[in-house]
Amino acid sequence: MLAEKTLSCGVVIVAAGRGERAGSHAEGPKQYRRIGGRPVISHTLDLFVNWQPARHIVVVIHADDEAFFEAARAASLPAGDRLTVVHGGATRQQSVLAGLEALADSDIGHVLIQDAVRPFVEPVILERTLAAFHNGARAVLPAVAVADTLKRADASGNVMETVSRSGLFAAQTPQSFDFAAILEAHRRAAASGRSDFTDDASIAEWAGLSVHLIEGSAGNVKLTLREDITMADQRLSQSLPDVRTGNGYDVHQLVPGDGVTLCGILIPHDQKLSGHSDADVALHALTDALLATCGAGDIGDHFPPTDMQWKGAASRIFLEHAAGIVRENGGTIMNADVSLIAEAPKIGPHREAMRKNLSDMLGISLDRCSVKATTNEKIGFVGRREGIAAIATATVVYRGTDL
Repeated sequence: MLAEKTLSCGVVIVAAGRGERAGSHAEGPKQYRRIGGRPVISHTLDLFVNWQPARHIVVVIHADDEAFFEAARAASLPAGDRLTVVHGGATRQQSVLAGLEALADSDIGHVLIQDAVRPFVEPVILERTLAAFHNGARAVLPAVAVADTLKRADASGNVMETVSRSGLFAAQTPQSFDFAAILEAHRRAAASGRSDFTDDASIAEWAGLSVHLIEGSAGNVKLTLREDITMADQRLSQSLPDVRTGNGYDVHQLVPGDGVTLCGILIPHDQKLSGHSDADVALHALTDALLATCGAGDIGDHFPPTDMQWKGAASRIFLEHAAGIVRENGGTIMNADVSLIAEAPKIGPHREAMRKNLSDMLGISLDRCSVKATTNEKIGFVGRREGIAAIATATVVYRGTDL
């Protein structure tokens, strides 16, 4: 998770193809066909919208597909102002260049180029990509070793020879690059009249970039034929939604001071919360709730109070760390709910700012973040204004389990 914070990535999702080999259909080209009840591209979008390093996402569509895309966009997780839509060209190569040009004025250092019709990319591939960038790679290609015996045939369909599969790999996406380098390579290829490249890694190779292989996934299939779409729909339909709910509880003592921090918002008050960090009970409880959804322990396991580096630390560090662990395990955060129990200060005037903080920290839409407050009717330690408590619930969907 810490690696995510040091890299700023853009994503280009290529969705301008016509998909003739999949046949015609009322739902439009294959990227808009429904699998698991939603368009193919909606599944692809969800992965990158939920991936924190994706600062800018560009989707390249065909000019005739505006209505199809808007319907698919409505079926995806909200991307806010991170999502840009541009029109592609006559070839995939031209479409990718259009997507890269849309990012030319951004501040990203790396870009991932993804086929819209590969909806089953596993989050671990994105983590391997980040790791390769951190180790100095400028071009990263997920690939799987060729397992089938390969034959070379003549024009009549007669076998001429058996080709050794040693050292041969099947390329997948997302293919990832140093942004400035791949943009320059694409511009050079266009200026030279070259239009025969089959993927972006081949353009990188032509431009002299060393392409580093990382382990891909057999399940990261490209949907090309009608049969592929049918099998993808069956794959999703035969899966149980793995919905998990985690709970968290935290309490901190109130001592004389000038304000309390709750959900990252400092509220002026004649007391403060006592704790090793900033004692934000709301974020501590929500951190535990997220960790619970994947059996990752609790906040003390990851940020022990005996470790002085966390003394006075902002609790958003803890929450964002927990969210990163959830995503590394294939989870999509769907909802975060925090209930604060305090006699004072008043939470109502700060509720919307708190919800906005949760939305920003977790990378989810505002409507998926809830903050509530109640008193303890002057009963117990809360009622005596000796402390503030928080209860949090997190809902996370993990990749389905086959029946």
